[in-house]
Amino acid sequence: MTEMELLAIAMVGGFFTLLVIGVPVAISLAVSGLTFGYLGFGTSLFGLLPGRIHGVVTNYTLLALPLFIFMGVMLEKSRMAEDLIDVIGHAMGRVRGGMGLAIVIVGVLMGASSGIVGATVVTVGLLALGPLVRRGYDKGLACGTICASGTLGQIIPPSLVLILLADILGLSVGTLFAAAMVPGLMLAGILALYLLAIGYFFPHMAPAIPQEERDELSRGDLIVKLFKVVFPPLILIFAVLGSIVGGIAAPTEAASMGAFGSIVLALIGRRLSWSTLMEVCKSTLLTSAMVFFILICAQPFGLAFRGLGGEGLVEQMFEFIPGGEMADLLFMMAVIFVLGFFLEWIEISYIALPMFLPVFAGTDVNMVWLAILVAMNLQTSFLTPPFGWALFFLKGVAPPGITTGDIYRGVIPFIGLQMLGLIALFMFPELATWLPDVIGW
Repeated sequence: MTEMELLAIAMVGGFFTLLVIGVPVAISLAVSGLTFGYLGFGTSLFGLLPGRIHGVVTNYTLLALPLFIFMGVMLEKSRMAEDLIDVIGHAMGRVRGGMGLAIVIVGVLMGASSGIVGATVVTVGLLALGPLVRRGYDKGLACGTICASGTLGQIIPPSLVLILLADILGLSVGTLFAAAMVPGLMLAGILALYLLAIGYFFPHMAPAIPQEERDELSRGDLIVKLFKVVFPPLILIFAVLGSIVGGIAAPTEAASMGAFGSIVLALIGRRLSWSTLMEVCKSTLLTSAMVFFILICAQPFGLAFRGLGGEGLVEQMFEFIPGGEMADLLFMMAVIFVLGFFLEWIEISYIALPMFLPVFAGTDVNMVWLAILVAMNLQTSFLTPPFGWALFFLKGVAPPGITTGDIYRGVIPFIGLQMLGLIALFMFPELATWLPDVIGW
């Protein structure tokens, strides 16, 4: 092993050491990359950085990120989730497990409207966790349902994960959006079937809404509310995703249309004010700045790792794995899953994934399928203790009586369900490749 390769290993170790002692991720990336890059190349590394950073901040595809974030935050502030939970919950109220099923549907709609996990988990947790427990739902089941449904926005387009993966893998955003449709809905279907099964076999864990509560809203009023509450976000979703997948608009153009559409929906719902608009802009600015700051700080790390021969080390590591390309892919999925216990998806995407990708370059592995496998795997990182962000989000808004143990216990079955979906996608690549092939992407 050469001196350069030893520096590459030391750089990765230094990065994790900084994380463990509490240094923010972006700073850890920049400090470890610049320090070991300087030790390996001197000042020549700094001459390459401006071009890489310029490429990040001028990337036209990444312009869609703040626009989709704006759309999601605006829909959150307009209390769309509150209306959806109320109406869909009553519509499903006669079914045991129906309120949980309603939360899954809301997770799909919110995910397809915003793609922001934190907003969905916090909003649904505030609105639904208390009522679910009061209606007799098992605490763990209620917590797990909210956390798992909130993470659907990571795989259902327009997902921020998919946009960044498209940039990392050099793929079309529209192609990944189309490829994620079926797997995302399949995963939502698995969650829904699980909740219905729990309601059927263990009715005490997921009871139906009491009859007297259901009688408060007549069938006619319910139909009218369903039309008023569900129809507008569906129009926005189809307009945004349909224009991208159909090739009518670029992702950035569709994102701008979605941001404008979210303002229109808030205006129609009489929930748009100057203070709300300012709050949405501030939240969008903070979230976008965080994402781009990490992307910028990842550049010196990536440059140094490649220059120090880190890619060659990774390729040598894969050579020791028997079984060919599928075994290599399984190994990468296992590493990403384990990293999800300790790192956020954005660090995994910009640190671990670029290390592994050269191994699959020039092979028969379909990169679109690989991207959706990675996206679904990264989605699980929001649920895995001890650092699953969905767990933290829910604990922050959980009512008294809901413990961290309830949340951890509740998400374990849903982690298993997500792994089941990941296995199905691995066994049947057509789940991801069918729709892009049909529409000619």
